[in-house]
Amino acid sequence: MFREIESVATDLWLLPDGVEEILPPESGRVEDLRRQLLDLYHHWGYQLVFPPLVEFLESLLTGAGQDLDLQTFKITDQATGKLMGVRADMTPQMARIDARNVRQGANRFCYVGTVLRTRTSSYFPSRAPVQTGCELFGVADAAADIEVISMMIETLKRSGVKEIHMDLSHLRICQQLLAAAGLSPQAEGLLRSALLRKSIPDIKQLAEEIESAAVRKLLLLLPSLSGGPEVLNRTRSEFSHEPEVIDAIELLDRVVGVVSNRYPDVRIFIDLCDLRGFNYHTGIVFAAYTPGIGHAIAQGGRYDGVGSDFGHARPATGFSADLKALLRAGDYQPQLPAKAILAPVSEEPSLWQLVAQLRQSDRVIQCMPGEETMDWRDRCDRQIVKAADGSWQVEPITGPETLSP
Repeated sequence: MFREIESVATDLWLLPDGVEEILPPESGRVEDLRRQLLDLYHHWGYQLVFPPLVEFLESLLTGAGQDLDLQTFKITDQATGKLMGVRADMTPQMARIDARNVRQGANRFCYVGTVLRTRTSSYFPSRAPVQTGCELFGVADAAADIEVISMMIETLKRSGVKEIHMDLSHLRICQQLLAAAGLSPQAEGLLRSALLRKSIPDIKQLAEEIESAAVRKLLLLLPSLSGGPEVLNRTRSEFSHEPEVIDAIELLDRVVGVVSNRYPDVRIFIDLCDLRGFNYHTGIVFAAYTPGIGHAIAQGGRYDGVGSDFGHARPATGFSADLKALLRAGDYQPQLPAKAILAPVSEEPSLWQLVAQLRQSDRVIQCMPGEETMDWRDRCDRQIVKAADGSWQVEPITGPETLSP
């Protein structure tokens, strides 16, 4: 009987796999980093938005959200009977918000909040990350990609990430080749998977169905087109008769040049087989890594036209990251506030007036009945004591014997 009760009580403490709570002092670090990053985005001109936690499913899974279908928890709205979804990513919500607030020039949005996913993956090790990021709408030029990548790097640096490796690709190259291959949707999906894994035997076998020898040759070349920025020159040579591919390479070259000049300590790796977000990304895609972490700590890319389902097909690019993952990856050191002031157990109006005044700039903890003899030195370095003339004064705590008010 007692064992059954103990077992039930233990189960009540359990959290679902991939869902964790953040407790002090870690919660203080998360909050401090959140404030630092929102200040950073504000200084770059990004406006903070708070998307809803749930939306009707048809809008949540529109455009960029299509790939999130299996990651989205579905619930029924008791008021309408319609299906709703708990957001698994905020990017689709940003597209809806932009479509409702179209203006001349660019829209710059930033956000931070918890998202929920049905499962973990190599890119999403947590099912409940605290997601932050920036989205830039309305600019098709590479200047937008450069700004967003710069914002991502600044985010990592502000988070204390010391060594940054960035993977960079352009999906138009592979998209053009697969469109020219003329494969069935099933065969194309298998070939994409083989390219992502860089499995040469599988790529050769699947490419046998392609009629064009030139397309077969170029597809087999893709896995070898990875490495430093010098890969771009080789790609130019191999794809010299493909004008759209050359345009993509020139754009990559421009981005690499600017980012390398701004952040010479960031190592850039070109990988033309990086097909993340193939179904909705339309141009440059990127991901940031750091040694010791086996997954991307930030990622993003261009997704033009994502707002077409909302009536406005706008150019768009952005990035996102998980605050908890950033803290694990970096060496973020928040500016710790001074220790608190300990106030005694008393209801005297004069004490309350002093406490209220001190709380304008200091942290004051009111001692509760039964806590008078506790050792407060880990949290407090000053205390309020009553002087001989009956006034209240703030004095340093010098030892255990002074802790009792």
